Amino acid sequence: MSEEVHSHAQHAGPYIAFHDVSKAFGDHVVLDHVNFHVMAGETLCILGRSGVGKSVSLQHIMGFLKADAGRITVASEDITDYTETELERIRKKVTMVFQNGALFDSLTVGENVAFPLRERRDLDEDQIYQIVDGLLEMVGVGHVRDLLPSALSTGLKRSVAIARALSAQPECILFDEPTTMVDPLMAQLLGDLIQKLKLQLKLTSVVVTHDMRLAKKLGDRVVFLHEARAIFFGTVKEMENCQEEIVQQFLQLDELIAPGV
Repeated sequence: MSEEVHSHAQHAGPYIAFHDVSKAFGDHVVLDHVNFHVMAGETLCILGRSGVGKSVSLQHIMGFLKADAGRITVASEDITDYTETELERIRKKVTMVFQNGALFDSLTVGENVAFPLRERRDLDEDQIYQIVDGLLEMVGVGHVRDLLPSALSTGLKRSVAIARALSAQPECILFDEPTTMVDPLMAQLLGDLIQKLKLQLKLTSVVVTHDMRLAKKLGDRVVFLHEARAIFFGTVKEMENCQEEIVQQFLQLDELIAPGV
């Protein structure tokens, strides 16, 4: 039996995949026949300058936007033509950490993290707060449980948003620019946290970033978007050998910012 399961896992397709995906808003083409994939348990980093369709890609994965052309696989299912009801089921497996954290301002940190747990209606308050405390400790922010989000820095809000995402027990988390607008130390801590979640919980992750150091640290694969197209898709090692000029500029800029890293 275990051999059969193992064999199936080996032949299972990607957990998330874009197959020739295109999207335009009016005359503005944001994605032009884009292809990439991520296998279960892997981390994919979506790189590129501002406005190249990185966050739009995440919104397609969540089903918030519909592609104009192409097919999209999420949670190993073709969601391209899914209804909102079917997408709700997918969103129980795949959740997103927004750049601003998207926390409820009127709820404390602890209540924010408890929110998805209460929606399940199968846990009592003691169980909920044991889980909440465990998650806040896991992401390193146990000390802010009773504070309101307005009292937190941007980096702490992101950590809390990650704890809330984890409370929904997802298979996959999407991160939209997790290290932007935070100080270098917090950026490093957030990168370490995303890596820890992958290793400890075997989570599949998609990380939108313009931070090459973060991509090198986390990415099993990298897709580089430029002028609406995916001009590179592969491993970080393969990216270093990519001959596309814009990719090399991106890599060189990273070396200038972080010599010797």
